[in-house]
Amino acid sequence: MPDYLAIGSNEDFCRIPMGPITAQKLADLFGAAMPTSKLVDNIYVNCVTKLAPQFYTPVGNENELVAKFVLHNNDIEEQRISKGGELGQLTGGIKKDVILSNKIVDPTRTHHVVIYGWHQLNGLPIQPIYNGHIDTYVDYSHGIRFINSELLVDSVVVNYKNILTDGVLYKILSNETGAMERPSYLKIDGIPETPKSFGVITNGGESLKILTNEDAKVESYKIFLSNDGVNFNSPIMLSPDSLIISGLNENTIYYIRIKAVNQAGESPYSEVLAGIPSSNTNFNVLIVNGFDRASAGNTYNFIRQHASSFVANQQIFNSATNEAVKDGIFSLNNYPITDYILGEESTVDETFSTSEQNIISAYLQNGGNLFVSGSEISWDLDYKGSSTDKNFIWNYLKMQYAADAPFNVAGTYYGVQLVENNFIQNLSPFNFDNGTHGTINVKYPDVVKPLNSATGFLKYSALDTQSGFAGILFNGLFPNGTLIGKVVILGFPFETIYPENTRNELLSKIIDYFNSTVDINNQDDNIITEYRLEQNYPNPFNPTTTIKYSIPPSTEHYSVQHTTLKIYDILGREVAILVNELQQSGNYQVIFDASNLASGIYFYKLIHGIFVGSKKMILLQ
Repeated sequence: MPDYLAIGSNEDFCRIPMGPITAQKLADLFGAAMPTSKLVDNIYVNCVTKLAPQFYTPVGNENELVAKFVLHNNDIEEQRISKGGELGQLTGGIKKDVILSNKIVDPTRTHHVVIYGWHQLNGLPIQPIYNGHIDTYVDYSHGIRFINSELLVDSVVVNYKNILTDGVLYKILSNETGAMERPSYLKIDGIPETPKSFGVITNGGESLKILTNEDAKVESYKIFLSNDGVNFNSPIMLSPDSLIISGLNENTIYYIRIKAVNQAGESPYSEVLAGIPSSNTNFNVLIVNGFDRASAGNTYNFIRQHASSFVANQQIFNSATNEAVKDGIFSLNNYPITDYILGEESTVDETFSTSEQNIISAYLQNGGNLFVSGSEISWDLDYKGSSTDKNFIWNYLKMQYAADAPFNVAGTYYGVQLVENNFIQNLSPFNFDNGTHGTINVKYPDVVKPLNSATGFLKYSALDTQSGFAGILFNGLFPNGTLIGKVVILGFPFETIYPENTRNELLSKIIDYFNSTVDINNQDDNIITEYRLEQNYPNPFNPTTTIKYSIPPSTEHYSVQHTTLKIYDILGREVAILVNELQQSGNYQVIFDASNLASGIYFYKLIHGIFVGSKKMILLQ
């Protein structure tokens, strides 16, 4: 028999690569297991025949085709025969091994294969432990070796997988850090699922409480605490009916991840949430982690940057997964401010599902303050979205898709600066992460355009605002709303802003905007008794000007009605729509940017119910 799994006979065979799922099923069928990286090293040391790795320059997908599998097998055989190697001997240097590893459950790369080895004649492996390929990928260099799943440990027969999951014995077989959560590419029957729907709330000055749905399969939870969201302490075991963590320090951020446990084993780690013990019962903020996408760099702990910034701004928060919001464990209406972390969440995992859209729409209709940041929101909901998605992003998030990145060029533009607006001022230009500042490389930041009286307040430094914005905000009534709500949207993840003091400063201004008790669209102290459409200022202008107008209180003639403010050229052609939404009584102002228009005379026309007004303005480019 050959050294790696092969098809055929002793006289006519081919070492055949295969994916980890197929290999795992065969291993289970034969009562065997795949090696760890430590065992691959040990096998090489004890190999009778050691060959130099034979590799080929990649050309298209040729390395993944059967013809290349056969060619590689023939080249190995020529080497083996010339070296005097015999079939059945341990032979090294011919394949990378598909291995069992802690990286099988890497949350940033789910459903991937882990490979290692292909030792050179100097004893060093070409391939370090690597899980970059999806689990359906195979090429000629991959090989499958099986080990008997029963081993003798101190004269006692012990199952290979049980050794790997034991907190002490795993070191016999593995040189990775910690015991393996799942020594298999297949989910093990009976083991609880990864906790998805849960949250952390303040429970007085010295404790936190975890809220989650009941799960009959879960017998207990392992609770892991951290002061930095990266390095976690040994677990605390808690019963599902008493998930209270006591003995904590008041006004200190604790980062928390959990595992569900039963007799069959324990789940992989959950994502990281956070809480802050406090005697203050005024919980202003709910931080919702909705970044579930298994993308490169997603460490599932970006709540660190959000939590620390809220605390730096004297805010008490609770936190939840977006699943916990969908499941009704948390109600957004209990929190004046909701912060949604969306990172690079996109079409596959959905930025906002239909049920989340309904929850958020109701929250905004009831006067909620929503802060959302992520780099794929408009791509998912507008460019790729359904009619329901488009209605939500246009009318509730108040924006539309403009481009997938500045100038539609990926991985190039990372600078942001403030745009003149009436709401947020005095913020220096800043940058977000290109992959070298500890979070993720935001290659595709959303470029968006404000809709329905929203205002662009941030731009990408290299991009003109006519092409789109990096951030928008809105203050007013939402469709079918009864109270004034507010939204602030960033086209890039908030957690990727650096340095930390810049994040804190921006969040401070957003909180001030949310907490303003004055209708920002209604700053005039004069009593409004009639419609008023003011002359734009400045006039003439180049390229921006401000248009102010007033809508009087409701009477039998004046009510909350549809409002439009449109721009026309001298020939009567519509060239821009500045407002197109329901508006209530108040003083309003809109900034018109005419960068893409030629010099000349233009008209702006306001319609609200029975009122129609228009004025002339002059653009001098």
